[in-house]
Amino acid sequence: MNAEAHRPDTLMIRKLQSIFPLSADERQALRELPVRVVHLEPDRPIVQIGDRPHQCCLVLDGFSCVFKLSYEGRRQIMALHVPGDIPDLQSLHLAVMDSSLASLSRCTVGLIQHDDLRRACERHPRLTAAFWRETLVDASIFREWLLNIGQRNAYTRMAHLLCELLVRLEAVGLVEGNAFELPITQEELGDAIGISAVHVSRTLQALRADGLVESRKTRFAVLDRERLKQAGEFDPLYLHLQERTA
Repeated sequence: MNAEAHRPDTLMIRKLQSIFPLSADERQALRELPVRVVHLEPDRPIVQIGDRPHQCCLVLDGFSCVFKLSYEGRRQIMALHVPGDIPDLQSLHLAVMDSSLASLSRCTVGLIQHDDLRRACERHPRLTAAFWRETLVDASIFREWLLNIGQRNAYTRMAHLLCELLVRLEAVGLVEGNAFELPITQEELGDAIGISAVHVSRTLQALRADGLVESRKTRFAVLDRERLKQAGEFDPLYLHLQERTA
């Protein structure tokens, strides 16, 4: 991807336009938002449960996750966030964080002050609807993940997650020939779909053996998209994507 495509405003606009039609004025307002860019190593906190943030985080590069810990310290990843996502947008209206957000891979994020977001929404009221839709889509993804973990077997869970990431990364232009980067560990994949790292390894081996995916280090290639969708019981309705307009 070229430097222009990595600009904070470009990624934010591309993501929001995948779920909500933006006017030229609204796109310009997003371009004018002040963004402080921060580079993070893997497994670094961005915001933590109990925090009272005054800014939102826009993922620019790499993967982040929303998670909670049990009393025994066991982690449940409840969402994976890709470039273009604003994982903690709810902090505009919920003063205290009820979950934690951290980098999974090396990650670049853009920090946008709440006051700047509010001013943009006051001047361009439809941006409020765009950001509200973003939080509603996040909630829809949470519901699908609950079904995935609660009612599907490991093979189906993994196929579903790979289908979801393929579609979400396509929406922001980060897929080439049905292949994408997934720079997270097998333990982290296990925390996302509720199985052990050993079970993750076996499940990926089964998907490869069935000719559905191919993986090399952090790069995954989907070899048979329709069969992977069937294996994962994947219907992209819950992502609520619009027709691409740009």
